[in-house]
Amino acid sequence: MHPIFATASETPAVPILFVNPGSFAAASNGLDGHAAAFVRAAGYEPKPGRHLIVPAADGKLACVLFGIEAKDEPTKDLFRPAQLVSLLPPGIYRFGNAPHDARLAALGFALGAYQFSRYRKTEARNVRLMLPESVDGDDLTRIVEAVTLCRDLINTPSNDLGPDELEAAARKLAEQHGAACDVTRGNALAKDFPLINAVGMGSVRSPRLIDINWGKDGDPKITLVGKGVCFDTGGLDIKSDAGMLNMKKDMGGAATALALAHMIMSRKLKVKLRVLVPAVENSISATSFRPRDIYRSRKGISVEIGNTDAEGRLILADALALADEEKPALIVDFATLTGAARVALGPDVPAAFTDDDALAAELAQFAAAENDPSWRLPLWRPYDAMLDSKVADLNNVGSGGQGGAITAALFLRRFVGAKSWLHFDVFGWTPSAKPGRPEGGECQTARALYAMLCARYGA
Repeated sequence: MHPIFATASETPAVPILFVNPGSFAAASNGLDGHAAAFVRAAGYEPKPGRHLIVPAADGKLACVLFGIEAKDEPTKDLFRPAQLVSLLPPGIYRFGNAPHDARLAALGFALGAYQFSRYRKTEARNVRLMLPESVDGDDLTRIVEAVTLCRDLINTPSNDLGPDELEAAARKLAEQHGAACDVTRGNALAKDFPLINAVGMGSVRSPRLIDINWGKDGDPKITLVGKGVCFDTGGLDIKSDAGMLNMKKDMGGAATALALAHMIMSRKLKVKLRVLVPAVENSISATSFRPRDIYRSRKGISVEIGNTDAEGRLILADALALADEEKPALIVDFATLTGAARVALGPDVPAAFTDDDALAAELAQFAAAENDPSWRLPLWRPYDAMLDSKVADLNNVGSGGQGGAITAALFLRRFVGAKSWLHFDVFGWTPSAKPGRPEGGECQTARALYAMLCARYGA
């Protein structure tokens, strides 16, 4: 299991008592006289996120009180207990009573302990949690490992994470799980995946398509596609300095796909898994693709370049066309694709697009259960006209400047024939720390999808 999780054989654990105004009196009455007197003297108020470390008569820790929202509070945060990771002194702890969701509380606790320490030393927190008997520690461990992989990849700056390094991470994951990993680059890429090649040909770091295959033939085919733009200058339609500052995270879709793949393969779900990662750097040079250039995609659709900063949908288009050729049971793509999705839904709620109403309803159920939100936006067909080009089959940007997340999704829709296709427009980043979500790279939507796939294929 993950090192943050303690076992029952270790040192006796300090209980954490979750309280709110309605339950505080009963919890206090359950304490011994010394501890109850301390709580009264401290004037503790059970507000969400507020804690009190209660000593025992012998000077050791008797318990910890921690405030959470009332059960019927619509804004309650199921990851609230994760705040304790940075509040508690070193030691082993356990849940002394039930939080709103013991499994999510334990998961949030582990996710909140994440630290990105590649470039600076971090102080070890040495806080561990004994899992409730009802919680599957092995499953939580694979989820934490996956989220850590995703966060580490996104947080790594582009000088240390280009297409070469992203390929190395994919190969390492494939080797870990006994999967095959093939890579297409050079002349073969230019011939078979012209849009991927066009976006990446301005960089000295060569573009490529990474292709992982795992599982048994005959099992349901599931294909994940992740946008792997390792840095995005905007190309010749160059971004502003503010717009370019955080573009190391533009491969967040690829990181998310690899994270979900780890969960699936570690759980050994009965699926035939394929993971496609077009890995490029959208750079500026004499060989960069240009506005008004026209390329014929893998699917045969000709695309006029209206803006070189709308590069993510181009590389996804070729990868989705390849995915669709196998007619899998489900295609899912992840991409840090549009600012319009963030304007509409903010940083915490990825936009989800699909024509499959049953799939959307299923996803919504697991997104709520896993505290891993997304929100469905429409593939509004009348907006297809915004992608018209006078000289090609399609323009890579919509006219009019509105509905940008929808027109980007509609662009991708042209390259997928399958009805069971999910497109996620994710942010891949937590701008300011929240319980269970440290500031920096974030793995969004993968946990919800993993739970959905477990329900389908985990028996």
